Amino acid sequence: MTRVGIFGWGIVAPRSRNIPTFARNLEEATSWLAPFNGFGRDNFLVGTPAFRLEDYRPWIEERFPPNRFHQLESKMDTNTLYAIGAFIQALEQNPGMEAELQGLGSEAQVHVATGMGPIPMLYGASLDYHYAQDRWNAFWVQRERNPALTAWQDHGQEPEALEGVSGAEGPMPPDPATVPDHDRPLAQVRWNAWWAPRSPDLQVYLQHLADIDALAVESGAVQSAKLNILREKQRRRTRLQKEWGAPDPPWEAVTANVLWNIGNTPAAQISMMGKITGLSYGPAAACSTFSVALKSGMDTIRRGEAKAVVIGACDSAPHPMVVGTFYNARVMVADGDVSMPLSGLKGTHASGGACIWIVGDHDYFTARGYKPVGMEPLSVGVSSDADHIITPSREGPTESILQALRGAGVEASDVGGWDLHATGTPGDHTEIETLRGVIPETVLVTARKGTFGHGMAVAGGWELTAQYLGYERGTVFPTPLTQGELNPEIARLHGRFVFDTGCEAPGGMAGKLSMGVGGVNACVISRPYGREPEGGSG
Repeated sequence: MTRVGIFGWGIVAPRSRNIPTFARNLEEATSWLAPFNGFGRDNFLVGTPAFRLEDYRPWIEERFPPNRFHQLESKMDTNTLYAIGAFIQALEQNPGMEAELQGLGSEAQVHVATGMGPIPMLYGASLDYHYAQDRWNAFWVQRERNPALTAWQDHGQEPEALEGVSGAEGPMPPDPATVPDHDRPLAQVRWNAWWAPRSPDLQVYLQHLADIDALAVESGAVQSAKLNILREKQRRRTRLQKEWGAPDPPWEAVTANVLWNIGNTPAAQISMMGKITGLSYGPAAACSTFSVALKSGMDTIRRGEAKAVVIGACDSAPHPMVVGTFYNARVMVADGDVSMPLSGLKGTHASGGACIWIVGDHDYFTARGYKPVGMEPLSVGVSSDADHIITPSREGPTESILQALRGAGVEASDVGGWDLHATGTPGDHTEIETLRGVIPETVLVTARKGTFGHGMAVAGGWELTAQYLGYERGTVFPTPLTQGELNPEIARLHGRFVFDTGCEAPGGMAGKLSMGVGGVNACVISRPYGREPEGGSG
């Protein structure tokens, strides 16, 4: 079987803008979480990424036209910017890797995904649209433009029904003047949305606009004619707005950035920044995303479809919508204290950032003088619970662990160290039960979401990188959990955990389990370099 190595990696995480600071911070048994204050003075703790796009300006400006940096800054959501930064870092471990990836053509691919998506950008775009739609409706319900409303207000004349017109169907909403004060703003929005489509002036305006947009390229060179048509359309739209005195239509308020930040954008942007011409896509799998991306990359290499795959995951900085949805899913704590995995089982903490690895055909790259980093990933086992959207089963994770062990060609007794998914929720107890159903009591266990929180897609990448960095040095980094904080019910199930002091890395293989929303499980089995079997094959 083709061996796979890691030939570059990059990190954006709370308090950690790159791999060196990430490693230094791991040496301290502290939490990197900080107050959110997204709702004012609140009780939520989150992991806010340490990141400045400006740090990457020299690299970008050396390779692209002067406007590229501004385009990234103005058009990309933070999750994609974090992924770009981590990718640029990943090129630094092995000089010449950038040119190597470009030279491989379609034999270099990008498999990078996001978890929650571009929430901050979508939220801002939604607000812009909402306010534009409000202004628009308020304009067309004015009495001089809406005789149907005037007739109803002055004479009680019922308006005609409008079939197939969004917002205009159904019964008339209550008059805002008749509802309690605290409900009046929303009532006004609904009122205007129902009456605006009944304005005959609006229908005339829309017909004029349709006539403008009907202009088409009919003769002449296509590109030059296209530009001329675009300029003429804009000139006529400007004149139309001036004639009517109308606000800009709400669709004009919807930024094109919504299109530029779809699910495959992080992968696509990495392909563009690195000039990587092979397949780029996003294998999203919630909290198991990073390990699933690793499997996707390893399988692609072992099938002979690529020599190298840039894999990874990214999440936007914590946002009120993310914090709110975590809390209302009953998985996030809001008491102002760090919720340690394996302790009080109160909940988790949302985080953002990125983790990018360059994985490649081990023999191909080492023959060219490139040096692998971390550990050697042997296999990734995957499964689905097919049961519950958030509560983990025992059967699904067990299958992914057994699958990973088989794929690595090792026994459960060969595993010396293990990193948990452990979110600080009651699922931690189930996860330890599941682990001990397969792995012996001798395994040394870590849980790190008390350190950097829970990035929906990226946390598994941080955890694997922490595990690999430690084993590379022959150590296991400490965690913020003290022995006295260990939940007694969990202590009854297993006795060997890494607390607030580091220790020597155990012998044997290392395992890492991730369990995603929707019941997606992924287990990674790895070995330290220097423990290869005779002949050097996996």
